Amino acid sequence: MPTPFAEIVLATSHAMGLVAIATGEEYHQAVHALQKAGFSRLSNGTFISPLANTQVARATASSLVHYAHEHGATITTSSRPYLGDVGTEIAARLPGRWRAEVQIYSHPLAQEDLWPMLWEAGDIYRALEHHRIPFACVLRNDVGTELLLIERPGHRSGYLIGALTDREQGDPHDDPTTPRSLTLAADPALAAQAVTNTFLPAHRRALHNRDLNIVLTALDRIREEHQSLQAVRDSGRYSTGESVRGSRLIASAERDFADHAWLSFRHVLEHAPVLLTRCRPAATPWPQDTAALTRLREALAKSQDAWNQWNSLRDDLYSIPRTLSAHEWSQVRGQLGIAVLPAIETWLADSEPFERQARAAVPGGPAAMSAPSPRLLTARSAPGPRGAATHR
Repeated sequence: MPTPFAEIVLATSHAMGLVAIATGEEYHQAVHALQKAGFSRLSNGTFISPLANTQVARATASSLVHYAHEHGATITTSSRPYLGDVGTEIAARLPGRWRAEVQIYSHPLAQEDLWPMLWEAGDIYRALEHHRIPFACVLRNDVGTELLLIERPGHRSGYLIGALTDREQGDPHDDPTTPRSLTLAADPALAAQAVTNTFLPAHRRALHNRDLNIVLTALDRIREEHQSLQAVRDSGRYSTGESVRGSRLIASAERDFADHAWLSFRHVLEHAPVLLTRCRPAATPWPQDTAALTRLREALAKSQDAWNQWNSLRDDLYSIPRTLSAHEWSQVRGQLGIAVLPAIETWLADSEPFERQARAAVPGGPAAMSAPSPRLLTARSAPGPRGAATHR
């Protein structure tokens, strides 16, 4: 994506006046020009100059042209209003409480900071691949939802909005739950209406499907290892053909299974509760699944003590490797796995009715838009916001 070595992008803000953004591989030269011209720098990296006094504004603009030429920076005047204003106006019209925060990616490489956060494989993804994106606006609500708003590249008006995530992800093209970005009109009121009526419902469905897939994948892993353990119990031999001599070896195999099973079942404990709250068997062709869902809820409730213990250990996550050996840490996980083994077996037995009911469930209202917190099975707090991308 070719870009000038140093560029100053100018836009107007009804609240701040003239807003300038320094960008390019030599963006520091643009910064020097803005500072010499009398622009003030905000904490997010933008520069502003009031427009209330016409005479002062003209003098500042003249100085900027002079110093930009002196420092080899080009000046580009945007045809759009300042993105921060647009984001704030959209956020004010969305359901719930939202706030807008502008992020600056002055160096061309800085926009790569967006890749690990982007839960998107549509227009925004392609925009990052093929266009220079020197700034963006992140919209956040009080339950942890984060959306990315950018100007639509290659067009004089309009915007793109997509979802951000703080969870590890693979290639979004391979993830069928990935929510696609949406093209928004230039009018903030129309844009907010599209986000409310189209994008956020799709985002809720995507979160629901992603969490469901996480639970089902975890159960598949457990089921495979459980079948292997059961085969050892039944045949008296390991999969290698080696004989299992004595109950101690079988007990060791069971501890190994419990260790590995816990690593997967914790994902069930994290994501399944909110999925179960959305299930309404009576409204589906399978009302008989009510009993199975009751058993699954009871299994989760009986796992609460182990889940609380795990979360207490998570508070010391970075100190554990320094205080416990790998063997000791494995034993801790194994003990938790043994404690929830009856719950695991219940979930393996009733996974089929859970899957069909969860797939038939429709996510709820705005409260369902947050990513689930790993802290509790019954009470969920919103994850804290991420910091702004690094300015380079």
